[in-house]
Amino acid sequence: MATRELTHPPKMLPLFARAGISMIPGASLLPFVGPMVSGGGRDMPDLRLRLRGVAVDGVRLADYDGVCGFALRDTLPATYPHMLAFPLQLSLMTEPSFPFRAIGLVHIANRITQHRPIRRGERLQVDVWATPVENHPRGKQFSLLSEVRVGDELVWEEVSTNLKRGSGSGSGSDAGGLPSAGDLPVTGAWQLPGDLGRRYASVSGDYNPIHIHPVSARLFGFPSAIAHGMWTKARCLAALEPRLPETFTVAVAFKRPILLPGTVDYCEAANAGGIDFGVRDPRNGKSHLDGRVTFS
Repeated sequence: MATRELTHPPKMLPLFARAGISMIPGASLLPFVGPMVSGGGRDMPDLRLRLRGVAVDGVRLADYDGVCGFALRDTLPATYPHMLAFPLQLSLMTEPSFPFRAIGLVHIANRITQHRPIRRGERLQVDVWATPVENHPRGKQFSLLSEVRVGDELVWEEVSTNLKRGSGSGSGSDAGGLPSAGDLPVTGAWQLPGDLGRRYASVSGDYNPIHIHPVSARLFGFPSAIAHGMWTKARCLAALEPRLPETFTVAVAFKRPILLPGTVDYCEAANAGGIDFGVRDPRNGKSHLDGRVTFS
């Protein structure tokens, strides 16, 4: 696998502009625009993106903590390194050789392993690459793999699984063997404001139009803006944070979108090796997110 060393973090708005251009029919035939169009490859690019010397912005971290409900600490929340990896992930997904268009992909599952807490002042190396495309009952799926190192030490890793909807085959599933939030006791209720997507986008850089405004969300079939899946995971982790050890794995499956504004139930129950948790619709008990944190 080839490794491309980046000299600076990719800028998010130009990447989303490139992703948007790729949605225009015939854009690949336009002069000057064609080389920017992604989704034309047949296989995953055999490419690893790497960024060294990444520093955490203290102001951005504090804003992220506030939006997601984390307490201010000298170590990063386990979901925060996703903020550092996401620009590389989007950069990879907007490569001309990438087989799918970035906008329209569905984030169906995410697993993070924290090998040790990352201190705010540490300099980090971030690597991102993609797995081969696999069959899924609802289309095709692939995962983006991300690693964070301090020097030669692997401190954090993530598997972020995405679905390209279409005619499906195979036995893949988004469930991941996780317990349904509908089977867990409710321990809290969260009222989510209509501008939550914009607030999270301002700290994460994830300006996918389905999260930003009802008008842009309707273009993709949603009646209103929907909450970011990684915000929902982060908010759950914030609720669990006082009971988490220094080393753990937290896996979630994103089941149904959360329409904004809205109210959801948070659920959790201890198990032998950690904690099962989830978010569900209080009206019908159906899961928005199923999750499990496993203590190492």
